[in-house]
Amino acid sequence: MTTVGEIRTEVPVLPARPRRLHRPLIAVAAAASVLVLIGIVGALFDDRQLLGHPIWMKPLKFSISFAAYCVTLAWFLSLQTKARRLGWWMGTFVALGIAAELAIIVGQVAVRGRQLHFNQSTPTDTLFHDLMATTIYVVYIAVFVIAVQLLFDKPGDKALRWSIRLALGTTLVGMLLGSLMFRATPAQEKAIAATGREDFFGAHSVGVEDGGPGMPITGWSTQGGDLRIGHFLGIHSLQLIPLVALGLILLARQFPVLRPEGPRTALVWIAAAAYAGLVWLTIWQAQRGESLVHPGQSTLLAAGSLLTATTVASLAVLVRARRTTLASASFR
Repeated sequence: MTTVGEIRTEVPVLPARPRRLHRPLIAVAAAASVLVLIGIVGALFDDRQLLGHPIWMKPLKFSISFAAYCVTLAWFLSLQTKARRLGWWMGTFVALGIAAELAIIVGQVAVRGRQLHFNQSTPTDTLFHDLMATTIYVVYIAVFVIAVQLLFDKPGDKALRWSIRLALGTTLVGMLLGSLMFRATPAQEKAIAATGREDFFGAHSVGVEDGGPGMPITGWSTQGGDLRIGHFLGIHSLQLIPLVALGLILLARQFPVLRPEGPRTALVWIAAAAYAGLVWLTIWQAQRGESLVHPGQSTLLAAGSLLTATTVASLAVLVRARRTTLASASFR
């Protein structure tokens, strides 16, 4: 028990191993993992291409992403202490939505060999496009409900709780960023004006057409802006921000300054703010038609400012925590 003037310096521990993870989410993660193996084989031996990239790359990338997403969300739900039944149902809706998305991606891209996103050129293409949009709405609403639940729940210590809340909030923003892609490109506007049909509406790239030179594996444009980067980073804050909290717990075993909840919570907030800044930076860069691998002066200046602010804020937290720890030790 602590007294006035002291702070708690017990070594924090990792969350207990969950007795039961959300089975539907784990099942979908397992199915996605199998699809990863199929995608690797397909990418190696199927020479078909779509928009200049191997046809199996899209199912492969989405399978990896969805597997990680499902496992992380299943872990979050295992930490719930309130309204667990509602959380289970929301997790089940996420699992069903993601399973449907995987089936749509494989069916439209790998089996039919057709573009999925932005493609409404035939009734079947429109059907797949609309089904994909519907499943995304279902997943978004379910994750939103889980985020609201965990905002009022208290899983783990304070730093871990806030890492989960901030991760869920950032991933919801990341999902919304996908809507920035649904704007007609200049070439599409000309085609729509000429034919009166919206066969294709929207694109990943800015300043260049989709299907041009891209980075290995990700396919992100190396000649223009690419809105997928910020979208991807935002969604996968779900894994990265809680990893910061878990990493700080491990570091606290060696560094007493990190043992109190206060400094670790502050560092989690700083990391989340820096990550949100990175998401904004990549979207801002893409919207200016600038490739990730060819940053301009404005982008480099913004990135440097973000890095400097993050470093200064982190050091300030650590210096203050060290002084407080030393003062508490002197008091005892």
